[in-house]
Amino acid sequence: MWNGRVNSPAEGAERPERVHPASHSLTGVGLAVLDSAGRVLLGLGHDGRWELPGGKVDAGEDFETAAGRELAEETGLVVSASDVLVMAVLVDAVGRLPRVTAAAVTRRATGRPRVTEPDKIVRWEWLDRRAVPSSLFRPSASVLDCLWPEAARRGTAGVRHYEVLASRISGSGASESDGVLP
Repeated sequence: MWNGRVNSPAEGAERPERVHPASHSLTGVGLAVLDSAGRVLLGLGHDGRWELPGGKVDAGEDFETAAGRELAEETGLVVSASDVLVMAVLVDAVGRLPRVTAAAVTRRATGRPRVTEPDKIVRWEWLDRRAVPSSLFRPSASVLDCLWPEAARRGTAGVRHYEVLASRISGSGASESDGVLP
């Protein structure tokens, strides 16, 4: 509410566009789940592309909580938010809509992956990094590029990487025992 003065909001009031902002971006998280052998969990989508577990961040969630929720919803695996490490924030665009994706990793998921959303995923597989297919969902490719920066870049064209923990991640050399990867 405005109090009648030019460009001055009433005490404690917020401008209407800040109270109800128009959507202008997608915010999500992609989670690289690694097993004890260092293999990554990928799901085969009905479109023939492989993808990591992940999805949109809900209002009030942080990236780590969203990663755990999405993992459980999509695979039945369970991970605590405290066992998820955000490696980088990625920015690209879908059409004209900016997309912000947190690239996250964990080694502490429990359970056995199963298809819980058969309308989206055909199957989940643990794949060695050398066996990761080239037909990847673009945000998933970008997350894997953060995890394994020395590997061939698959998802970086047109994606801005804002590294969060680059100095603490050494790709495949980091391990659970290092205290680097959760």
